[in-house]
Amino acid sequence: MENSVPAESLEPSFDLVTRMDAAEQGLSTLRGDVDEVKARLERVSRAAARPVIAGAATVTPSLEVKGFVEGYLRSGRETEWKSLSGAVAADGGYAVPQEIDALIASRLKAISPIRTIAQVVQTGTAGYRKLISTGGTASGWVSETAARPETDTPSFAEIAPPTGELYANPAASQAMLDDAGFDIQTWLADEIATEFARAEGAAFIAGTGTNQPNGFLNAATSAADDAARSFGTLQYIGSGAASTIGTSPELTLIDLVHALKSGHRQGASWVMNAKTLAVVRKLKTDDGAFLWQPGLADGQPDRLLGYPVVEAEDMPDIAANACPIAFGNFRAGYLIAERSATSILRDPFTNKPFVHFYATKRIGGQVLDSDAIKLLKITA
Repeated sequence: MENSVPAESLEPSFDLVTRMDAAEQGLSTLRGDVDEVKARLERVSRAAARPVIAGAATVTPSLEVKGFVEGYLRSGRETEWKSLSGAVAADGGYAVPQEIDALIASRLKAISPIRTIAQVVQTGTAGYRKLISTGGTASGWVSETAARPETDTPSFAEIAPPTGELYANPAASQAMLDDAGFDIQTWLADEIATEFARAEGAAFIAGTGTNQPNGFLNAATSAADDAARSFGTLQYIGSGAASTIGTSPELTLIDLVHALKSGHRQGASWVMNAKTLAVVRKLKTDDGAFLWQPGLADGQPDRLLGYPVVEAEDMPDIAANACPIAFGNFRAGYLIAERSATSILRDPFTNKPFVHFYATKRIGGQVLDSDAIKLLKITA
């Protein structure tokens, strides 16, 4: 009796052999493809390293740079005679990327901080008006059965800040807007905003009131105290010297502080420029202590006689008949009336091929309460 192997038991062996044959065939095909790629790369390398024949067609700048890299930098051949220069495009300038810093540096402009300490109102019309009560209701003492005579009624004054219009109209060519390496439109907008801030800050201090705000230094001044002065006139304290703060400037500054009503001293501040501040910082009391004290923490203002100092470069220097130092509660003493925020009109049609950026801003300013601001005047 013969032994026989069932046909079903041989099928897995045949299937495994078939799969191995197929895998071997695939590896052979992959080896052939890799060999072909290597051969192509060798041909390209030989062509790139081939020297340029005199009289042949002009080689593009990119091939010249590539020949320099392959021939001299990698192989060290001395047959490369052409020098590379970033200044000449054909001599390698094409290979040098040009880069412009996206952040344009500019000179720092002195911007007056009066807006930050004054009262600012947004108006709906150009003719803004505000009523100020210049005197309160009078009263008196009487007995139980005595007659009650009529008392004085409050009086009013009207404040109408002079308004002017700031404008700027810079232009840039359309090609410059298209090709520049930075955002010219945003840069111009920032430049306009900075210039407007500088111009309005100067007007809040010394504006003439003609087509611009009336600065607080342009208001009428008098040495009379609050009870004797007319409304709208600022009080000044004389320095006692014709061209300096005086022989006892620390006493003069104390007089200036206490010339202000106690209610206004809550929130009052000094305003002066850097040159005047340099003089004031050197003042000392009789025991050698400085009147000026630095801020105790980062972001805190420096203080003079306990009150914060605001540095405004538009304030005048110390000179005869000038008012280099102001002290007061500017939120109660000076009013800024702003018609609207800055508006910018992009005009590409009026002056082709230039695009104009026409920016305007209407703003006014005037002394609100003349009792809330005191001045130091250089006078004997």
